Amino acid sequence: MSIEAKLAELGITLPEAAAPVASYVPVVVAGGLAHVSGQLPFVDGKLVTGRLGEDVALDQGAAAARACGLMILAQLKAALGSLDRVERIVKLGAFVNSAGDFTDQPKVANGVSDLMLEVFGDAGRHARAAVGVPALPLGAAVEVDAIVAVRG
Repeated sequence: MSIEAKLAELGITLPEAAAPVASYVPVVVAGGLAHVSGQLPFVDGKLVTGRLGEDVALDQGAAAARACGLMILAQLKAALGSLDRVERIVKLGAFVNSAGDFTDQPKVANGVSDLMLEVFGDAGRHARAAVGVPALPLGAAVEVDAIVAVRG
């Protein structure tokens, strides 16, 4: 089954790939790997902002991380032409805008990790970092970057 068919089966519609907000490109493909720049969480066209442990609940954070994953997929599709070129999700880096005493960054990051497993099956299993930070660009609640192995 193609990844496009899998997305349709899951009822997932990818967003438009977002334009960069600074001086970088969304995806660089080199040496068989696609390096995806950090993606922010947009839900219904609106940026999810705030800080986990203050004004963003854990389930909202996980949903924001999933939204970052959808944007990663949109960026990959735009750069590669087809998500069927994805061989494996190698590594995700999840940055969570966190209050000083918030320690559930891994649970927030599960939002994006679970998405990759749903879409790519075993090829979606990946290494990961989940890091709490005091601020993110534009006040985003979560930002996720990715390293992805690609075919030809």
